[in-house]
Amino acid sequence: MTDSRAIEREEVLTKARAAKAVAPILAQLPTSRKNEILLAAADALVAATEDILRANQQDIDSGRAEGMGESLIDRLSLDTGRIEGIAGGLRQVASLKDPVGEVLTGGVMPNGIQMRQVRVPLGVMGMVYEARPNVTVDAFGLALKSGNVPLLRGSRTAKHSNAKLVEILQDVVESFGLPRESVQLLPCESHDSVQDLITARGLVDVVIPRGGARLIETVVTNATVPAIETGTGNCHFYIDAEGDLQQGIAMMLNGKTRRCSVCNATETVLIDAALSAADKLAIVHALQTAGVTVHGDVDELAAFGAEDILQADDTDWGEEYLSMDIAAKVVDGVDGAIGHIARWTTGHTEAISTQNIVTAQKFADQVDAAAVMINASTAFTDGEQYGMGAEIGISTQKLHARGPMALPELTSTKWILQGTGQTRP
Repeated sequence: MTDSRAIEREEVLTKARAAKAVAPILAQLPTSRKNEILLAAADALVAATEDILRANQQDIDSGRAEGMGESLIDRLSLDTGRIEGIAGGLRQVASLKDPVGEVLTGGVMPNGIQMRQVRVPLGVMGMVYEARPNVTVDAFGLALKSGNVPLLRGSRTAKHSNAKLVEILQDVVESFGLPRESVQLLPCESHDSVQDLITARGLVDVVIPRGGARLIETVVTNATVPAIETGTGNCHFYIDAEGDLQQGIAMMLNGKTRRCSVCNATETVLIDAALSAADKLAIVHALQTAGVTVHGDVDELAAFGAEDILQADDTDWGEEYLSMDIAAKVVDGVDGAIGHIARWTTGHTEAISTQNIVTAQKFADQVDAAAVMINASTAFTDGEQYGMGAEIGISTQKLHARGPMALPELTSTKWILQGTGQTRP
């Protein structure tokens, strides 16, 4: 191991040890104190907008110099409105119910022992994420409110933005008498620090990856620390022949063009074969008019007059574009849509446009995803839209948490039994 590698590893482990030492303090913070800190942090971020934007511009300039794609630049970029939105997320988290200490169930044993199951913090929460500096603040806010200590491993592409944000947050927690180690940023110059974090058993209680498919796969495959998988979003939108066509087109465009670089963006439109040729063509034309490049089976789409189609392959059906591109396919009704989704879904968000109640229910029942939208854009899979405040990610796994993860999902439980001297025979 080289000297620089050893130094980096020791930095990660030192910060993890510090986080472990701080965890009991944050676990016991009263709700009122947490809320005061969150509101103060929101105000501090807004007050430091110019400093944050200067740091963010450094990252943007570096990214462009290194040839970073515009979809990643969009994820990386902050402006006054986005900083206000990030601060607003903290304020919303402050307004939410504190999950810590909530009694989920309980009772009295026949021998008189009282028992209850209560929510408790997970402990030290490692976050591995790419490009998006808003995740730095979201993770801090949700971790603090749920009594956890965040260890943040952002990407090198956002290192100046993340460093400035964490500095501001550390100043805030310190002003409330808490250790600066209540939130820490890990080194990001090499990928080795990710491995150090996700294998720090005994120091880190859970790790949550948030980013592209390769990052998520790397963390989930190599972690020895328990990991919560946040999945990529190959989101489909099915337009049924019995739907309101203009409404369906509007929802499809919203899901695709509102912000194409996010995981809830629509990546594939499935078109009911029972629609007329004119209606099918209207769907494709609407996308192209909005500046979206359509990929699909050229012959299949040309059959109803579509032009300027890029030939699709398995990559188009199976992966996120995160750009102004979409895959389009004609399917045989809702059964065809369900079958295509079953083959290619990442389990994130799937949507249908239909006025047929039976068709809608069949889609909802048979599509296996964290979120199913009926006559609504895929863009609504979002913790803030769900009323959760900022989210830590969208879980596509089926254990512990599924869908947008916020405060309750960042807790575990423990059983507390209270007796009066009982012994077991």
